Amino acid sequence: MEELADLIAASERVVAFTGAGVSTESGIPDFRSPGGIWKRYDPTQFTFSRYVDSAEVRRRSWEMRREFFRKPVHPNAAHLALARLEEAGRCLGVVTQNIDGLHQDAGSRRVIELHGTAREVHCIGHRPRGGVPHGCGWRAPYTWALDKVARGDHDPLCPMCGGLVKSATVSFEQVLPAGVVEEAYDLVSEADLLIAAGSSLQVYPAAGLPEAAVAHGARLVVVNAEPTPLDELATLVVHGRAGEVLAPAVDAVLAPGR
Repeated sequence: MEELADLIAASERVVAFTGAGVSTESGIPDFRSPGGIWKRYDPTQFTFSRYVDSAEVRRRSWEMRREFFRKPVHPNAAHLALARLEEAGRCLGVVTQNIDGLHQDAGSRRVIELHGTAREVHCIGHRPRGGVPHGCGWRAPYTWALDKVARGDHDPLCPMCGGLVKSATVSFEQVLPAGVVEEAYDLVSEADLLIAAGSSLQVYPAAGLPEAAVAHGARLVVVNAEPTPLDELATLVVHGRAGEVLAPAVDAVLAPGR
């Protein structure tokens, strides 16, 4: 922990890269969590092409989203620590694979969401193909769709053009939002320290971000409960829960007189 605090203290341009292990500490299950929502809904069945082609898949998807938002969730110690680090002028921002918006709730101002956000829905057009949404640009809070579903409309359509409406998250087979990967790579290229927290670092192109940061001269810290394929690239590896690791380290860095 002291070594992590020393690395943060010696850095001026920290960037955080966060994965599902950060969200699970707020009670949001990942694909591997026992029980919970992903034991009732197979995420591999909700591919972009299936969603476009099947009204039943869309109905099940909205049912899943309703369960996702049923229990209130709040930022945990990891979210709050990174927000404090940014507020102190030591963190340039966060790149996240998570879709829950908890970094923003914690106070982080620059957040790049690689896989979109579950807090909004958007039009994807009438018959999009190739994993690329071709909607009219309409967007709304997720509650718009869930309210429609609650009133009996299990396949709500875009009020502007009549196209299909989908959660503004990236499904399997779906192309990442235009420009988001480039923005993430630009941000990590500015870092002198990249903290990868709660990510298995196995899914590309996201897993390429720590590699890119190191290639641009940044030091890499990996904070994860289990080993990752990029541990050998890291200056420091800490096996543990993100909140339990990051919070005391940031407290030490921001303590008066440090």
